[in-house]
Amino acid sequence: MLSEERQVSLSPEEQKELSRKSRQGVVRVLLAQALAAFVAIALAGAVAGWPAALSALIGAAAYFVPNALFAMRLLASFAGLVRSSAYSFFWGEAFKLVGALAILGVATLLGRHFIVWSALLLGLFAVLKGYVLLLFARKLP
Repeated sequence: MLSEERQVSLSPEEQKELSRKSRQGVVRVLLAQALAAFVAIALAGAVAGWPAALSALIGAAAYFVPNALFAMRLLASFAGLVRSSAYSFFWGEAFKLVGALAILGVATLLGRHFIVWSALLLGLFAVLKGYVLLLFARKLP
């Protein structure tokens, strides 16, 4: 037998607290991704020089830039500046994917003579998994 559906109502204070925590979460993820990108770029540069560092920067930017733009849209919705819906979230995710593919495509066309693919993938992977830093940070005392 199906249980009854209950509508949950939040007080204005609870709504403000939920919005504050959501904003903090978005900003923390962006900061963790930026830190992971910086580490990947520095590591690539230290190991293989400036072409590798530039390649890691391009790889990191391929995901970080569209993700940061989408995060700004989310922050604007938390602030009440724009309306948010599941539809707008879907299109935001699609924008992130298309933006990442576009940046990687342009990098492939324009940088094929100097791109260090392992470094580019390192930068991309670092930003994609940057949120893992937050998981480790929560485990630390």
